[in-house]
Amino acid sequence: MRAALILSLVLALPAMAQDKNAAPLDAAGFDQFTRGRVMDHYDGGALYGAEQYLPGRRVIWQDGEGCMRGHWSDTPEGLICFDYEGQETRWCWSYRTDAEGGLAAHLEGDTGGAPILLKPRAGRLSCPDLEPAA
Repeated sequence: MRAALILSLVLALPAMAQDKNAAPLDAAGFDQFTRGRVMDHYDGGALYGAEQYLPGRRVIWQDGEGCMRGHWSDTPEGLICFDYEGQETRWCWSYRTDAEGGLAAHLEGDTGGAPILLKPRAGRLSCPDLEPAA
């Protein structure tokens, strides 16, 4: 049993390393991956928020403080940047696919630290005032 676990981890390492070294997603790839999905966001293994990705580069963010609308755009440097209603801060990230079917995000494209992990969620956000029209 223990040998099988070790073997599975060793076999998974090249796939994880390959994804870590993959080129960041461009705007088209990011849109294709996220549109119509809700993605949970994890920092150090702890869930801290979720985002719903809508057509037209629109988003709804939800965390412990509530929900807010926003939109994303891309930069010439290849970052994906988010602006939210009522917020002055613009958040720019680079995204790569990960070996588990989600995304790894690095703030300002800085890959020196641990990434924020985005994992697809089967359910919806609980933001009834911001729900998009069907």
